[in-house]
Amino acid sequence: MLLCSHTGDMLPASVTLVEVGPRDGLQAVDVVLGVEDRIDLIRRMAAAGASRIEAASFVHPRRVPQMAEAETVVAGLEGLSGVSLIGLVLNHRGLERALETAVDEVNFVVAAAEGYNHANQGVPVAETMRSIESMVPEARDAGRRVTVTISVAFGDPYDGEVAPEAVIDLARRSVVAGADEIALGDTIGVAVPTHVTALLALLTAAVPGTPVRCHFHDTRRAGLANMVAALVAGVTIFDTSVGGLGGSPFAPAAGGNIATEDAVVLLERMGVATGFDLDATLAAGRWLGSHVGHLPAAMQHAARWPPSDTPSPDR
Repeated sequence: MLLCSHTGDMLPASVTLVEVGPRDGLQAVDVVLGVEDRIDLIRRMAAAGASRIEAASFVHPRRVPQMAEAETVVAGLEGLSGVSLIGLVLNHRGLERALETAVDEVNFVVAAAEGYNHANQGVPVAETMRSIESMVPEARDAGRRVTVTISVAFGDPYDGEVAPEAVIDLARRSVVAGADEIALGDTIGVAVPTHVTALLALLTAAVPGTPVRCHFHDTRRAGLANMVAALVAGVTIFDTSVGGLGGSPFAPAAGGNIATEDAVVLLERMGVATGFDLDATLAAGRWLGSHVGHLPAAMQHAARWPPSDTPSPDR
């Protein structure tokens, strides 16, 4: 049995890991997986325990060829039960496409700094935010759950440090527009735990009662530390990517996301339930690695410990 600590008393009993490998993970690799392989990956992660999966990005395939045929991918998941499928949307045309499919959730994205917003969406932050404010009600009227992700919330690859006030303003406006959830994106992996704690304190005070989700990249190997900091601060929803893949074509050297298998091991060892089967998650990662090559996930290269027949420790 592991020794307990006062920190353990502050941890939730369970968390939700939103699997973003089929979107954020695949858009960062040079290999373009076919539709059937993308469907297969999503089904494997659902079987491993994922209850929310970012399945597609409704962007122009010339900008992100790895996300081509999003509608076909979603259609191929018909009958997948117990999973909420998420579609990433950047503009009105993307929303139109998403609402023609069976995605359960729509994830809008706005950057907290001009540099990345121009690189990713080609317009100023103000224009993107006005567009989101008009699209959120439309998505909700269509019966879809809505997340607004504030990317580069901890630092921008072009503009440098990001003012917390910019993040808070975008979050407030998103909630007023009707967003069900706010996600903070550490798009280039520059956050550290103290930064995470401070920004989350401001955010939860600004939008009390609104669920907060964190999307950490592990570029500088602080992803899991940032996850723990957010966990202690009360966050129970995290984006993770099987194999540790991830990154933005518009953020050079952004690095991968927290690996789903690494997060499962960390959290379960801390006594926090994830709902994932580790063996199935590792197997899905190995399958993905056979298609795209090397995976950065630590658990894809580490020995299993304790052995799988050893009971999990209590907190």
